[in-house]
Amino acid sequence: MMFQIFGHPFSSYTQKALIALYEKEIAFEWRPLDPEHPDNGAELARRWPVARFPLLVDGERTIFEATSIIEYLDAAHPDIVRLIPSDAFAAIEVRMLDRVFDNYVMTPMQRIVGDALRPAAAKDSFGVSRARAMLDTIYLWLDRRMADRAWAAADDFTLADCAAAPALFYADWAHPIPDRLTALQNYRARLLGRSSFARCIEGARQYRSLFPLGAPDRD
Repeated sequence: MMFQIFGHPFSSYTQKALIALYEKEIAFEWRPLDPEHPDNGAELARRWPVARFPLLVDGERTIFEATSIIEYLDAAHPDIVRLIPSDAFAAIEVRMLDRVFDNYVMTPMQRIVGDALRPAAAKDSFGVSRARAMLDTIYLWLDRRMADRAWAAADDFTLADCAAAPALFYADWAHPIPDRLTALQNYRARLLGRSSFARCIEGARQYRSLFPLGAPDRD
């Protein structure tokens, strides 16, 4: 039975899971979550009451959270482009960097974007300033890390890069990466040029008007 993926193409975490599917060249049924497909939303909520996405269905198995989905894909298809190394110590580094991108790039980016959606009376300028400070800190750390490597945690593209691609893509829109951080800028460019992520970018291009801060005229 073919995998089913519930998600939205403009969703950063949906893109994270899609990158892995494209890297492994796994066929799947796309279940878009939008007003034109209400049955997909109802099925998502039935399987996962929190109704967050992406969500993967494999027969009777339901897997939620993008990192867990990628872990599942590697377990189900270990013979096709491993995204988590088989070596235990190398796998720890990959998983660690996955958490770095989710927690310290994606999360502060979402705080900035989320604040833009709030009514004026509910704005959180303190929270936004802290989010921007976090991004400044992690940008500098990542720039130093990427100075002598092509990919985040290994010689090859891994789970960590699946996390990095949408995180840095949208974070640079919300809080631009300084020009002086050339190693990080170049890493982001490599991610955008990766065919698996390029497919995600093109698939989501029509939704750029949804970005509340205004999508920049680039990328």
